This record gives sequence, structure tokens and C-alpha cells, in this order.
Amino acid sequence: MAESLTKGAHLVGSIPLADTDQVFETLSAHLGKHLRRMPDGETGPRSGWIGWTAMKLIESPQFAHKYPSYQEISPRTLGLKAGLGTDDLVYPNLEYADHALLSYSRFAELQRRGVIPFDCRFQVSLPTPVAVSSAVFGEAEFRELEPSYEAVHMREVRRILDGIPHGRLAVQWDVCLEVWFVDGYLRAPFAPVVEGCVDRLVRYSEAIPPDVELGFHFCYGDYNHEHLKQPKDISACVRLLNPLAGRLKRAINWVHMPVPIERTDAGYFQPLAGLKLPAETELYLGLIHFRDGVEGARRRIAAAHSFLPRFGVATECGMGRRQPGRGGDPAELDRLLDLHTMVSSPVR
Repeated sequence: MAESLTKGAHLVGSIPLADTDQVFETLSAHLGKHLRRMPDGETGPRSGWIGWTAMKLIESPQFAHKYPSYQEISPRTLGLKAGLGTDDLVYPNLEYADHALLSYSRFAELQRRGVIPFDCRFQVSLPTPVAVSSAVFGEAEFRELEPSYEAVHMREVRRILDGIPHGRLAVQWDVCLEVWFVDGYLRAPFAPVVEGCVDRLVRYSEAIPPDVELGFHFCYGDYNHEHLKQPKDISACVRLLNPLAGRLKRAINWVHMPVPIERTDAGYFQPLAGLKLPAETELYLGLIHFRDGVEGARRRIAAAHSFLPRFGVATECGMGRRQPGRGGDPAELDRLLDLHTMVSSPVR
């Protein structure tokens, strides 16, 4: 049975529910025994991942569209308005810390009441600074503006670290544009590409103290709940993770990698044979799909098991952008969450 090969479930971040309390209560009811960490669901405007952050920058009076014709998938249009320099720049409140601190207060209360398992950590899922800056700033402006944006983004992280007990906290970096850069889907605004991505991920991650859990969600995007590019295999994730794990001085507690619904073949998973996963790191494969349910998940589990002795399960990406008929209404969401427990063993 697939359940003997898989242990635990992971939730990437967004959940299509009304508010944080509803997320925590629903996840606890369906997945409490299977989760080591629990996100707040990134409800409301946050469900669009970096979209809400991008809009804060786009609406700032300090920035202007330098390339107004290129605004489809990746805006890459913004630069400073004429006459302004980086010394003049004051970024808007990104609100990552505001939401995390408020959500943790609800998490802690529900944990005290026994709704959330006592040993489950509060998970804060964050885009990497380079995901926002490389998607929003024009390529010519990126070099000038990346450092200042990274500084304000990491100040949000420090506020989270200062405001939440470390023994209750888990931080996840959402690694999407970096995967696109490595796979060649999107041109990186820096070179060399793999080294540039890893340098940044190491820098961000070394800012997370060792008593806070750290994880990575590797992703191919979720626009209209479809990958913007279907990967030929899982190699881009492996190419990023191996040097990252080799360079980080602190533990990586978990890693999540996506698996497209069509990929029940060994070829997709073959690069995992070269994965240099630290012994303490949990690996979760995003192989749960609403459309083909338990049987589809079991086919993908069997294919992955050729290269991995054990792993946990997840969906490919966050659930917040799902539509009715694809796991997006409450009854469908219940079924989608229950799929995780049907193909994995519990962690407690």
C-alpha cells in the first residue's frame, strides 16, 4: 500500500477559506495527525502569492512603469521615478509580519484550547526577496533596486522572528522564479544563474536562527491553477537543492517538490537518484491531485518510490487559487485534504 511508503503531509501555504480561524480549525480536523506544521492559509488578497506585494510597489508614487508594453505574466516594468535615487526610496509596509503575528496569536489560542496539536509548529510561508524584485523591477533596474528591496523584505522576517517563539515557528521560502531561471523558462537578471540563486537562498536562510525550523517549497507557478511551464522532470529542483544543502550551515527541516498530474513515469523522478538530501530533512512530493484522487496519487507514489525509500505527500502548490470543480469549494476542499490522509501514514 502507498501508505507504507509515505509519512506525513505538508501544506504549501494558501487555503481557499474565509479566514485564519477557519483554516486552522479545518486543517486540524482533517489533517491534525499528519501535519508537523500548519500555515494560516494566506487568505484574502494574500492568496495571489507575490501579486499583492507587487501591487503595493506598482501603486507606490515612487515607482513608474519603464516598460509599459510588457505586463503579461511577469511585469518587470518598474523603476524609480525620474529624479529619485535609492537614498530617497521609502518602501510601503509589506505586511508580512503584520499578518504573521496576528495569525500566530490565533494559532496559539487554538493550540491552548487543544484544537491544534500541541507539537505542531506555526508555518510562515514567504516568497523570496528575489522573487518579488526580479518579477517587478525592470531588468535594467534590478541591479540597482534588489539590495534595498531585499533589506526591507528581510526586516519583515526579523519582525516575525522577534514576535513569535522560535520553538513554535517554522519558516518556508517559496522558491518559484529561481526554479524558472534554472530551467530556462524565464531569463534571470543575474549570472551565473544557479550560483546566483543559491547565493541568495543561502543569504536569506542563514538569517533564520537554528531553533526556528526552515523549509523550501520548489514550484513551477500556479497561474489559474496551472503550471506556467510543465517541467520535463524534477531536475531543476535537484540542481538548486544539492548546492544549497551543501553550503547552508544550518539544518534544512523539509523540502517540497512538485509533481505534475500526468507524470506517473519513472523519467520524471529519475533526477532524484542524484539528490543529496541531508539525513534530517523531510522530503514532501506534491503528487496529490484533486482530479485523479487516491489512485492517481498511488501511481505517482509508486513511480517516486523507485528512487526514494520514504517521503511525505502534498499538493503541487498552494490551494488558495483553486476554482469550484477543481478542489475550490468547501466540500471539494474537504475531499482534497482527506486525500492526504488516505495515501500517507500519520506523524503522531
